[in-house]
Amino acid sequence: MSVLAALRFAARFVTFRSRCKDVFATKRVICRSFAKETPLDHLGRDLERYKDLKARFKRHLKAIYSRFSNVPDHSAVYGRHHVYFLEGNGIYRMGKRKRESEPERVLDLGWICSGEEEAQEWTVQRMRLSPQEKHLAATVKTRDGQTMRCAVVRLGQSNILTLDDVFSFEWATDEVLFYTIQEGVKCQNVYRLDLTQNGSAIIRSVYEESQPDVFVEVSLSRDGRALIITGSGRSSSEVSLVDVSDPRLEPVLVQARRPDMLYHVEHWRRHLIVLANTGPGREYQVVKAPLSDPSMTSWAAIFTPRRGTVLKDMDVVGDHCVLVAVTTGNQLELVVVPLSRPKEAYTLQLPSWASVVESKRPGCADQRGALEFLISSPVRPPLCCHLYPEEGRLSSGSGFPKDRADYVTARLTACSRDGTSIPVTLFHEAACTKDTPLLVHVYGAYGRDVGMQFCPAKRFLLEQGWALAYCHIRGGGERGLAWHRRARAEGKRRAAEDLQACLSHIFSSGLSSPSRTVLAARSAGAVPVGALCNRRPGMMRAVTLQSPFLDVLATMEDAKLPLTVEDREEWGDPLANPQHRLSIASYCPLHNITPQWYPSMLLTAYADDNRTPLAGVLKYAEKLKEALQTHFSAAAESGPEPNIVVNIQPGANHMGPDDWEAILEEEALHLAFLYKELDLEPPRPPRRRRS
Repeated sequence: MSVLAALRFAARFVTFRSRCKDVFATKRVICRSFAKETPLDHLGRDLERYKDLKARFKRHLKAIYSRFSNVPDHSAVYGRHHVYFLEGNGIYRMGKRKRESEPERVLDLGWICSGEEEAQEWTVQRMRLSPQEKHLAATVKTRDGQTMRCAVVRLGQSNILTLDDVFSFEWATDEVLFYTIQEGVKCQNVYRLDLTQNGSAIIRSVYEESQPDVFVEVSLSRDGRALIITGSGRSSSEVSLVDVSDPRLEPVLVQARRPDMLYHVEHWRRHLIVLANTGPGREYQVVKAPLSDPSMTSWAAIFTPRRGTVLKDMDVVGDHCVLVAVTTGNQLELVVVPLSRPKEAYTLQLPSWASVVESKRPGCADQRGALEFLISSPVRPPLCCHLYPEEGRLSSGSGFPKDRADYVTARLTACSRDGTSIPVTLFHEAACTKDTPLLVHVYGAYGRDVGMQFCPAKRFLLEQGWALAYCHIRGGGERGLAWHRRARAEGKRRAAEDLQACLSHIFSSGLSSPSRTVLAARSAGAVPVGALCNRRPGMMRAVTLQSPFLDVLATMEDAKLPLTVEDREEWGDPLANPQHRLSIASYCPLHNITPQWYPSMLLTAYADDNRTPLAGVLKYAEKLKEALQTHFSAAAESGPEPNIVVNIQPGANHMGPDDWEAILEEEALHLAFLYKELDLEPPRPPRRRRS
């Protein structure tokens, strides 16, 4: 498993293939507007104007998801003797050598629920096999995300043990499972489950994190010889290691936490390979330490990237360290470092359209000297690739396709207010004009990149003549750790400035115009979007926000909310620092609404969201409508008023719904909103295929 991927705070494990398989199999769950069950009845009426168009786009989405139902993924798990896979409502396995006539059912999700839970729909999140394939562990959760459970199955028997609220888990041996428990939005304890021969189980705590802003996960080194416990905060990390060959299986600290020091480890031949921000400018470099003395006093640098290149991820494959890097031109490449001869490191270019690299975690019997990974972009389905580091060879079964003649992947650079160059990635047709509809994506917080995974809905828009832009503004992680640091606390205003610069540069390039532009963001990405709407509302025609964070000032002042204390490192502390309060007040979307024209907005929120307060979304919508009413009452402005639409979904958390029908409903509403607000002619209904 890639070490950085294991540290993502809000991991979502529903695979693309399982979603596509469930298009016509999942029971229908109608997305109801929360507004219809509250005194805010007008919110329900706001959604009605998109009802017919939403139904049409839902048919289009089913058609395009069906087209891409067979894209590769990493959902199957390969053991020593069997292949394990998801099918319908359970986990099955088939022998790798002899072909059984029927797959063997290993786990039926109905076996682990009782009473009222039987009416719930469950989805499998992760699967892990024990080293000798004696046990399988799998985490499942209900479609509404309210219940998480881990099922531990003794293979070949009917013994099943269940554990509640398990987030991450790994087998150290065939009888010992390490796992973490998630409580609310936090995960701070590691437990050890020992299975005995008579079928009983012993559970004890092995690690407890005391700092409230630290999220703890367990992972397994790629060679399977070390279990890794990582406690990751906003700007520091701490790792403990469990040697799975040691019968005691006790965690050993690698390096005690230090302020502003991030590091991640892999195991290699009685050494640790460490990705640490000890390089120039506090950026990542690769260091090596002996397992007998893993602390940073023994760290020796073996690879430092060239100036302007940023390391994003690391794997250790055989005797090679494989790094995913981003160049100064904002393109992805692989850097291969022979661990015995680090000076002979070499670089392999990935296709110019590649935006995401997702490496495969090997199964217990899959320890070959090759790295299997997927590359994709928002409009290109995942392509399976293999890297053979010993040979320096990169291959794909179908070759590496180039951009089609009528589609373009372009990488631009905008100049922000302070002279900083801001990368922009564009996907569009070869011929674009000022009338081309444009959907702009942005995030810019917590050091996380704007999401650029493949999405069939984005491919649909591209095929309908839309252009897609991804603005890599400061506050995100696209250009390294310093890129994040420069837009924290008092530097947060830079995010909105960067976004404005990106839009201005796109328009000046002749691609689209403000009247044809929609901005899209989720969670903290709503902050720069909301700030720009207050300052320069004429730069876009419409805005779509999901799980939006809009009331930054009130949230950071309320220490009782789940993430306020931890998030003050990102946004600032308005109670303890007057300058932080002034800074937040200067850009906070809710606190800067004024009577003026605003773009139309679709605000999608979730009733069970424990990260962004629902009250802030409702308060923002009401204040925005009041400002618009005041503006249009006083101004002699003609033309239709903007639409402020609030869509609040029940039974979903911050990451949105997992139910397939609910996902389709949400995406179809999004497309209906785009077309209606830009006054575009919707595409013809998809042709039905003959059975």
